[in-house]
Amino acid sequence: MTHLPRRFHLSIFLGLFAALLLSGCSTTRQVESNVNSYSTLASLPSPPTYRLERLPSQNANAVRFDAIESQAQQALATVGLQRDDRSASLVLQIGAEAGFVPNPYWNAYGYGYPGYGPSPFYGSFGFGFGRGWGIGLGMGGGWMMDRPTPLHHRKVSLILRDARSQKIVYETSAVFEDVWTDDPAIYGVLFRQALAGFPTPPQGTRMVRTLVDRSTTVPVPDAAAVAPAPVPAPTKVESAPAPAAR
Repeated sequence: MTHLPRRFHLSIFLGLFAALLLSGCSTTRQVESNVNSYSTLASLPSPPTYRLERLPSQNANAVRFDAIESQAQQALATVGLQRDDRSASLVLQIGAEAGFVPNPYWNAYGYGYPGYGPSPFYGSFGFGFGRGWGIGLGMGGGWMMDRPTPLHHRKVSLILRDARSQKIVYETSAVFEDVWTDDPAIYGVLFRQALAGFPTPPQGTRMVRTLVDRSTTVPVPDAAAVAPAPVPAPTKVESAPAPAAR
């Protein structure tokens, strides 16, 4: 009798275990991202307005980028900034990335990532502003059963400049990597996390966690009350504010 490789058994076990977790009764999900913020602002600018400056690549993908732009504007509104292209005190540039990265749990078991990158098993990374890619047996040109599913990589960034001097006064980004994603809604969560603490956030890198509705990926009202789990210093942990109830 032919025995299946041990790694094949391990992949099946991990897949079934993940399925059991996803089938639980919880109605919320925790989105965790690494946020890097730098600010020279001491308070909310007056007037608290900005105009958006699109990059050429964003104009070339306007149909897809519109959804990302909308998510960013909603997040900026939660911290008191409103878009006003005629009377703006700030100039805004935003960015968004999408792709895949190796699953770190694979290396944790010492198996390595043979064939990762420009190979027939994992294909190439994606980069864009629109809806993402699905997870499945056909992902990346043929997902191998003896390898774990790569993680979705999503990143957003915001740069704010003083409209008069053109000096950068605020720079922030949020990076999310998980086996799950929900495009384009995940970008809205990441923009809110990237703006946590605006206009005087902790400088440098910190971890931000937000509870979202499992079906809609909208932050739940009590997300700010979630107790953060301990993380190694000097990483700081906080929760992004949930949007005000309508």
